[in-house]
Amino acid sequence: MNKKIRTEAVDHLFDAILSLQDREECYAFFEDVCTINEILSLSQRYEVARMLREKQTYLDIAEKTGASTATISRVNRSLNYGNDGYDMVFERLKEA
Repeated sequence: MNKKIRTEAVDHLFDAILSLQDREECYAFFEDVCTINEILSLSQRYEVARMLREKQTYLDIAEKTGASTATISRVNRSLNYGNDGYDMVFERLKEA
């Protein structure tokens, strides 16, 4: 895990996120904290990761999400060499 992001301020942000109780609270909080484009970028990356795990091709992913091949490649690198955060969430959502 990247030690550069492990700061007290980031801890406070994550604690705030963990306090959210439902999707409507998430919308309210993230619309205040992020720009619409930042939220859409995060959601696009998540969709790219989900589609990569479903073994969809870069071309299909690019067409369906509008993501560039550079973005798809970065997400793929995170899936293969990252901290397994995406897979942890995918597993938990599958179990829910």
